[in-house]
Amino acid sequence: MIELLLLSRLQFAITAAFHFIFVPLTLGLALLVAVMETMYYRNKNETWRKMADFWGNIFKINFAIGLVSGITLTFQLGTNWGAYAEFMGDVFGPPLAMEALFAFFLEGTFLGAWIFLGHNRQKLKAFSMWMVALGTNISSLWIIIANGFMQHPVGYEMAADGSKVVMTDFIALITNGYVWYMLVHTLLAAYLLTSFVIMGICAYHFLKGNNNEVFKKSFSIAVIIALATAVMLPVLGHGYAQYVAALQPTKGAAMDAIWETGSSVPMYLIQVPDSSTGSNSIQLLGIPGLASFLYTGSFSGTITGLNQLPQDELPPVEMIFWSFRLMTILGSLFIIVALLGLYLQKSGKLYTSKKYLKLLMWSIPLPYITITAGWIVAEVGRQPWMVYGLLKTANGVSLVPTSDVLLSMVLISAFYMVLLIFEIYLIKKTVVNATGVE
Repeated sequence: MIELLLLSRLQFAITAAFHFIFVPLTLGLALLVAVMETMYYRNKNETWRKMADFWGNIFKINFAIGLVSGITLTFQLGTNWGAYAEFMGDVFGPPLAMEALFAFFLEGTFLGAWIFLGHNRQKLKAFSMWMVALGTNISSLWIIIANGFMQHPVGYEMAADGSKVVMTDFIALITNGYVWYMLVHTLLAAYLLTSFVIMGICAYHFLKGNNNEVFKKSFSIAVIIALATAVMLPVLGHGYAQYVAALQPTKGAAMDAIWETGSSVPMYLIQVPDSSTGSNSIQLLGIPGLASFLYTGSFSGTITGLNQLPQDELPPVEMIFWSFRLMTILGSLFIIVALLGLYLQKSGKLYTSKKYLKLLMWSIPLPYITITAGWIVAEVGRQPWMVYGLLKTANGVSLVPTSDVLLSMVLISAFYMVLLIFEIYLIKKTVVNATGVE
């Protein structure tokens, strides 16, 4: 049973992480391309048209492969997680149905219109792209509403036999505070990632001496978005962390490896947790009261330590701690990189700053890593609960042969690797050839 549970979790982690590679770029590019199409409609400046065409081509590639990769997730709810699907069906079903009806068909219909409409129908073309952008955001909302219930169940009651949850208040479901924290955080992270992808691609062309207006204007927009989102994310994250720590004390304590209950809890700049001993093997350079302030809003606030919480409900502390640390460190780096980019652009030194331009190219994967780390904190930090406080992960798995799960995981992973290579090849070809830009 342990092997079955582990493999089922690993398979879902692989498919979810792979699918989410494509989601943030889809969200960000949809909105930016819609703006570009609108700007071209308003002033007929050819630079905006070329920008919309170039970044639109990358959007199409990313959207198509992301769509394919997401199908597997839905199937797994019935194959690998049948007990969960039965337990959560009454609550999980409506958001997924709403996502299909109000988002998927909106995206699909207007994406087709945007692709096939010519620039002689620019008003309708711009409108279509706005509908695609709206659809992608609505899709994110409904998925996060479903996930938000798993993090913080609201608006439900248990069936008489205790076999499943029954939704009793749909309004409570969609106004769940966890949903809106997560949604805004996710969207800001998506726009940050998109801006770094754009800056990295522009940097490639600047290094090649291709300093045309398409990439200059694209960089100007992206660097401002990068700085704004990089600053807003930790501000929002502060409130998000306080909210999460109150709802899920184990996750909150694990993020900073706080083992003992206390007030005025310091935050250590150098720290190594050790769950085998229920303590930190290394903790240096503590800032008095900072952990209490971050999690309670008061430097003298009290935080419940991991050793005082139910020991059978603790998540894998080291994974949560290091993922959270990685996310915060890279988040700080993004602010520095964006500030430096804005300074170099304003001073006219950007196009000759080879070290910085190479840094931007190598920085493209970093937002992907950061977002993945954030989702590890959110999802793994909820363990051992699949639906927090109601259903443990071990009770949600389907009783299927372990060999079947292993085989399907290997096949899916191989297929996803092919898709990833294909995605990279197509985007690289689009970037290098820069069709319609020269």
